[in-house]
Amino acid sequence: MYQPEMYGAVLAFMLVSMFCWGSWANTLKLCPGYRFQLFYWDYVIGLFVGVCLWGFTLGSLGGSGKVFLADVAGVSLGNALLAIIGGIIFNVANLLLVAAIDIAGLAVAFPVGIGLALVIGAVSNYVISPKGNPLLLFGGIALIVVAILFDAMAYKNREETHQKTGWRGILISLLAGVLMGCFYPFVSAAMSGPLPVGPYAATLFFSIGVALCAIPFNGFLMRRPLDGGAPTTMQEYFRASGNSHLWGVLGGLIWCTGALMNFVASGAHLVGPAISYSIGQGATMVSAAWGVLVWREFSAAPRLARQLVGWMFVLFLAGLTGIALAPLY
Repeated sequence: MYQPEMYGAVLAFMLVSMFCWGSWANTLKLCPGYRFQLFYWDYVIGLFVGVCLWGFTLGSLGGSGKVFLADVAGVSLGNALLAIIGGIIFNVANLLLVAAIDIAGLAVAFPVGIGLALVIGAVSNYVISPKGNPLLLFGGIALIVVAILFDAMAYKNREETHQKTGWRGILISLLAGVLMGCFYPFVSAAMSGPLPVGPYAATLFFSIGVALCAIPFNGFLMRRPLDGGAPTTMQEYFRASGNSHLWGVLGGLIWCTGALMNFVASGAHLVGPAISYSIGQGATMVSAAWGVLVWREFSAAPRLARQLVGWMFVLFLAGLTGIALAPLY
């Protein structure tokens, strides 16, 4: 399998991860009227498309570790279960996050939910594998926490006439963030310790966990939507346009690409899971940029709300810079 070790290549992997994790949700925006519960079945299919694409290319090239299929065949039950559990936790968090996007919009759901996940995931991963300058790492995380608070204040200011709906979106984002911060240590543990599984095979078992969890949990959300909408059925899924299905699969493929790049980068000697995860979760800034600049979610907001969003970007960039420098100093 291919495993980059030069910091420039590893940083490129982490930045691609950040862009993919911050961009995949746009595919949901590109199929209006397609309920996110139905979109999610296509998203899960897209995860497996991504696993196969990268497993049989980068995962089968290079001279580091086992090739993709050999790694899958030789994985220990314990490590497979750890990656699957990570997928299950992620799936619950991600479904809640997609519901929050429906309610609150990209510019808010991602900064609040994924920003909180960054803090929880970075701390827990650093405990498992303490790599990088802790002052730069946690100083960067502190700046991002302040950025999250600025974004939440901007959202409150924008939604001051719709507080009930707005705060429901915030609360769902917070719950998604707590769970999203808990999945990565399981995958990291599967890729470390005795008989570790490689990142390409780990992504496969992770995706299996997502699929196993999606069947009951997404099925429940189809019957009891969190956004207050009417229930939906699989008949509606099969009646959806091919274009909607295509965007859903593409969304899963984009997220899987980001996850795999992040898992690969976390195995590099200088980096470790805490730094890789933290930079990947810079996706918050990417998604907020999509929401503000492309989807114009704050175009009609008061001036104070727009100013707060601007400061959120500044603080996020400063925090991410500190995290990126942590392996070098």
